[in-house]
Amino acid sequence: MLVLGVESSCDETGLALYDTQHGLLAHALHSQVAMHQEYGGVVPELASRDHIRRAIPLLEQVLAKADVPRSAIDAIAYTQGPGLAGALLVGASVACGLGLAMDRPVLGVHHLEGHLLSPLLSRDPPTFPFVALLISGGHTQLMRVDGVGQYTLLGETMDDAAGEAFDKSAKLLGLGYPGGPAISRLAEFGDPGAYKLPRPMLHSKDLNFSFSGLKTAVLTLVKNQSTNICEQDKANIARAFVDAIVDVLVAKCLTALKETGLKRLVIAGGVGANRQLREALNEAARKRRFQVFYPELEFCTDNGAMIAFAGAMRLQINPQAAKRDYAFTVRPRWPLDEL
Repeated sequence: MLVLGVESSCDETGLALYDTQHGLLAHALHSQVAMHQEYGGVVPELASRDHIRRAIPLLEQVLAKADVPRSAIDAIAYTQGPGLAGALLVGASVACGLGLAMDRPVLGVHHLEGHLLSPLLSRDPPTFPFVALLISGGHTQLMRVDGVGQYTLLGETMDDAAGEAFDKSAKLLGLGYPGGPAISRLAEFGDPGAYKLPRPMLHSKDLNFSFSGLKTAVLTLVKNQSTNICEQDKANIARAFVDAIVDVLVAKCLTALKETGLKRLVIAGGVGANRQLREALNEAARKRRFQVFYPELEFCTDNGAMIAFAGAMRLQINPQAAKRDYAFTVRPRWPLDEL
């Protein structure tokens, strides 16, 4: 079965072709980061309009890369939610329009399920069951994953997501958008002992997170500096912030592994590309003797490959999941436990 995946939940337009026998054949991605930079964040209307411009050219690109005709596609999977409503509508309409024109069934896919399953696309994929830490700009959740569609929520953020905390703290330091990668790079030049920031909910005896207080602590540090905060102080604050958030994430992951008795940990979502987090988890895995898996770096951010793969896995379980009813709805808010 050859599945076309369409991703348009936020500011990346992604299309991909996944074959259940031969694996990922091709994928293409356009990021809108440059367009949104001058606004300091994603502008939903601009994002939607750009998805419209990019989707069909990216489709032609993946078909050319895979060297297959459009008629070879057996089913089309698209991101139905969660995400920005207008952006989701573009991907859904493109997918359902193609399905109608080609007489192919379509399937709405949960965006977070795509992220959860994305490490299975790597050269060294994990096997079920495993604990998954899903960390992105909009979500921070710990899940037990027993199989495709078998997800148990273990804990989640009570306020800001980890990626959101990265972006907001970076903005406080004048680092612009997107802030996550910028603050991580700056932290490499900081003195680890210069400042101490709180580790929210580190000892809460549950698997939930809270990062809004950490962001406020960064704001307080910045306000306490002189009018012209020097670059080294910025780096020191960035280092304190990254160390704090990594400590919390690693501690919660270790607790989740202990409570479930599992020995495999999967990291998914955009923050999964963070170098400091990967180093800390790799060191913890070496000491505690568990395995940790990451998506390939190109699949950490939103992408069409994870949607094509998740759709293919769903269809292998239930071939009737894809429909030829081309009326569609999107779900900007869609808890994963409602799947």
